Amino acid sequence: MFIRDFGLDTITLAGSLPGKLLAIREAGFAQVMLSARDIAGHAGGVDEAVACVRASGLRVTGFQVLRDFEGLSGHLHDYKVDIAKSMISMCKAVGAPLLLACSSTSQHATPDLQAIGRDLRKLAMLALPHGIKVVYEGLSWGRHINEYTTAWQAVQLGDMPNLGLAIDSYHIFATKTSLEGLDEVDPAKIFFVQLSDFMWNEVRTPEERMATARTFRVFPGEGVHTPQLTDLVLRLQRMDYAGDYSFEVFNDDYQQMPPAVVAERGRRAAEWLAEDVLRRSVPLPHEGRMDRAGALSRRERVAGG
Repeated sequence: MFIRDFGLDTITLAGSLPGKLLAIREAGFAQVMLSARDIAGHAGGVDEAVACVRASGLRVTGFQVLRDFEGLSGHLHDYKVDIAKSMISMCKAVGAPLLLACSSTSQHATPDLQAIGRDLRKLAMLALPHGIKVVYEGLSWGRHINEYTTAWQAVQLGDMPNLGLAIDSYHIFATKTSLEGLDEVDPAKIFFVQLSDFMWNEVRTPEERMATARTFRVFPGEGVHTPQLTDLVLRLQRMDYAGDYSFEVFNDDYQQMPPAVVAERGRRAAEWLAEDVLRRSVPLPHEGRMDRAGALSRRERVAGG
């Protein structure tokens, strides 16, 4: 009996790959988003890392992250195509159904949306024979694409059945992008959703967005954007979003804490989202179905962490 619908990114936790997988499973999660660094950097090698993932019993929701792929030309483009092939190979090895690619930050990348769309189409075509979907995310410090609305335009121009959009709450809040734009997005083309929050109301510059994103995100329910995050999740529910949610929480403090302690914070975030936001009943390990009448409030859960 596991928490449904929500998973953790291995990048959220400190420690070895086996330790991360164990902490995620013991916290009650059934799925995991894998970081390429955790696979490539495993002490026993890639094959052993793949075996660890399979032995964990966790369902792999995706593999991240391919950076700075689109908008390049000449030898830079050829180099990135080679990197993409390696990433796709690892993605397939771990049984991940999708590869996350984030918008380019390279000063050498063109702003031409048509060219970006063509490159995303090429990436999707490379992944297609392997049964892998490519999910494209607009980084809030991306050079030309830094909002989900523009990322959606690029996905449309790419026009491939296995090419879709990633929604990341951090980047939406960091750029203060209106959620009204979701009305223009085909729900079937939202392939993945990553959730996190942060502890201040705004990040004014791309540099500040990057620093916060990489060092001080927090779990849903722990930050100051709870109303916006609630609105986002409910909008996705009304759109009949049927994909996975994962908690991608880069936090330097969490990297100094035992993985089990951090994973427990993630569990509380999943309980809050399922019970208090989505109004779902969540099976928890050793507890059967949660008794809603006795469930803790969000504030009590967060304070308890």
